[in-house]
Amino acid sequence: MSLEMLKRIPRGRKISAPELQEQLRDIGFDRDLRTIQRQLEVLTNHFEIERDDRSKPYGYRWKELSKGLSLPGLNEQESVLLTLAEQHLRNLLPDNLMRSMEGFFSQAKLRLEDEKSKNAKMWQQKVRVVSTTQRLLPPKMKKEVFQALSNALYADHWLEVMYVNAGGGRTESKVMPLGLAQQGPRMLLVCRFDGYDDERSLSLHRIRAAHDTGLPFKRPPDFNLERYEAEGRFGFSTGKPIDLVFRLPKLAGVHLTESPLAENQTFISTEDGYQFAVTVTESEQLKWWLRGFGRDLDLICPRGYLGT
Repeated sequence: MSLEMLKRIPRGRKISAPELQEQLRDIGFDRDLRTIQRQLEVLTNHFEIERDDRSKPYGYRWKELSKGLSLPGLNEQESVLLTLAEQHLRNLLPDNLMRSMEGFFSQAKLRLEDEKSKNAKMWQQKVRVVSTTQRLLPPKMKKEVFQALSNALYADHWLEVMYVNAGGGRTESKVMPLGLAQQGPRMLLVCRFDGYDDERSLSLHRIRAAHDTGLPFKRPPDFNLERYEAEGRFGFSTGKPIDLVFRLPKLAGVHLTESPLAENQTFISTEDGYQFAVTVTESEQLKWWLRGFGRDLDLICPRGYLGT
């Protein structure tokens, strides 16, 4: 247990005994608070850990110039991977797991501070995930809401939420959290409301309050998040397939010959462009995408699908 505690003591901020107790419980070490406090006192006497006792609960962290807890075998490539993983997984992993990994992330950053790792550190400034749409800033989301939600999702616990829809209407409900997705700048929770057997997607920034009840539920065997996405449910889908046939000029359509809409897509090259045929799931997102081509699009089938 001492090793697990050392891994979780941060460098840039302080952590308290109750916080460590919670993190250790999440990985299977269920100890009373007094035991944690006694162990912390032992660790501060043998390692370069400082204790802030100006107020209770006391805070603990590695001293500024200490080496901290070294991770044997952690090389430059692994350090880069860990720091990139921290950036991209922060909103996709439950808060308790991210906090439990803090010691590893800190050690990876420390490894990259080494002058010999200069090129590895610079790698993060040489790679980028680029959006295919207009970049938008993410809506503000309450940290405590995400913490409760992600932990309930991880443990399969019922979640109590207070949700405000786009029209300003408030709803207080108990939901079964089933999946989490990032759609552009937004985070979405896929869930079932208590008493219903269909799934809904809730925008996390519209959840004003959330409480993990600690009450377990049995995950529905008929739900699959991958299938939910494939059916276009994140794009306001009806779930029904639709056969599309459309023409686009060469410049507007060439990217679809390289990145098709679906595995079943076919196309023929004409004198002035391309004609595509594909079966996809019908959704409002599909309509928005088609309308984005403007007058370049010649929708052959189904006629009138876009209301024109």
